Amino acid sequence: MAHRAVLFDLDGTLVNTLKDIAFAMNRALRMNGLPEFEEAAYRYLVGDGVKNLALRACRERTDMAPKVLHDYQAYYGEHSRVHSAPYEGIPQMLRALEEKGMRLAVFSNKPHPDTCEVVRHYFPDVTFEVVRGQKPDTPVKPDPAGALAVAGEMGLAPEEFLYLGDTNTDMRCAVNAGMFPVGVAWGFRDAEELAQNGAKRVIFHPMDLLEEI
Repeated sequence: MAHRAVLFDLDGTLVNTLKDIAFAMNRALRMNGLPEFEEAAYRYLVGDGVKNLALRACRERTDMAPKVLHDYQAYYGEHSRVHSAPYEGIPQMLRALEEKGMRLAVFSNKPHPDTCEVVRHYFPDVTFEVVRGQKPDTPVKPDPAGALAVAGEMGLAPEEFLYLGDTNTDMRCAVNAGMFPVGVAWGFRDAEELAQNGAKRVIFHPMDLLEEI
C-alpha cells in the first residue's frame, strides 16, 4: 500500500526542545533540593512521557516525583519556546511534503497542551490534520493506541503512514501500530538504537525523507 501520510514525533524529530526541557526540569529539581543533570543527559531521560521524565530525574527519590512534576509543568507550560527551534531542513521538508500532497500529523508523548502550543508556535503555516499529545485516557508510546487514534481520525489505514521519530520508543510504537518506521539520526538518540528497535530506514537529513515518498 502506498504511503499517503506522515506521522511525526515532535521532540527530537521536528523541534530541538532539549534545552528548554532541561532548564525547566533542573529548575524543578533545584526547587525541591534534588541534584540537577547536565543538559546532554536529558537525551536519555525524555521520550516516554512527562511522568517518566520526572521519575527518572528524581533518581532514587521517586517519592518526590509528583511535586517535581508539578513544578516542572507549571514552568514549562509557559516557557516551552525559549531556546527550542526546528531542526535545520525541517521547514523545507514539510513544505515539500505538502507540495507532494502528503497528509501530515504530529503525535507526541509530551502533554497534549504543550504539544499543541509548540506546534502552533513553530509551524503556523503547516497544515497538520491532527496534532495529538499525551492525554490522560491514552497510554504513552510505545503503546500504539494514540497512533491508531490519529489514523482513525484521518480516515487512513495504519500501513498508509510513514512514522518519523528519534527514539526506540517511537520505532516500537510505529511497529506496534503497523506503520512504516523511519528513524531520524539528528535527534536525541543514535542510529544504532533506532535500527535495533525496528527502523526500516534511518535518515540523516530531513530532505532524505522525500526518497521514501
